[in-house]
Amino acid sequence: MTYVVLMGGPGAGKGTQAKRLQASLGLPQVATGDLFRENLKNNTELGQLARTFMDRGDLVPDEVTVAMVRDRLSRPDCANGVLFDGFPRTIPQAEALDELLHEFGAQVDVVPYIHVHPDLLLQRLAGRWTCRQCGHVYHKLFNPPQQDGVCDLDGSELYQRADDTEETQKRRIDVYFELTAPLLDFYRERGLLAEVDGEQSIDQVQSALIDVIKQAA
Repeated sequence: MTYVVLMGGPGAGKGTQAKRLQASLGLPQVATGDLFRENLKNNTELGQLARTFMDRGDLVPDEVTVAMVRDRLSRPDCANGVLFDGFPRTIPQAEALDELLHEFGAQVDVVPYIHVHPDLLLQRLAGRWTCRQCGHVYHKLFNPPQQDGVCDLDGSELYQRADDTEETQKRRIDVYFELTAPLLDFYRERGLLAEVDGEQSIDQVQSALIDVIKQAA
């Protein structure tokens, strides 16, 4: 059994790498966002409980999130391990995960952290522009349109969504590091954190992630 907690800031490519790891290692990806959507869609007991908090505009308590994770881990495809994506986010959640895995006779084996400098994260996140007509997405550095401000496909105006602005994304990055720095230290002190250079190519990052996970297995 191999239980992996994948970490990385917004724009680090964690989602892309998680999908590829799922395919290459055969470990199911367990993302709390997916669990919430599944439980809400299926109107499960946990979904109904979560909705009572969400409808009030309150944060869903950790015990509800952990209960969803417990239910997911009990399914047959998780018998040989799991790739956690987006969970845990805080030290209390990490401690709850330790207790939960203990119930399954398991533990967190490795915490790969895709490290990218905050300035580069901001470059990656804040340069997106979207076609107002067809919705095609461009990036001023990595996928620019042929003509500034104009969609290559239909000639329509490009605009920047409110959540794609530099100010919004910088705040998002700052919040991530503020909240997760203690969690990184938590796993570093336990000898579980494995930093991977996220500024390499996608294939190089994937190869490095596979190496650290296989070494821990």
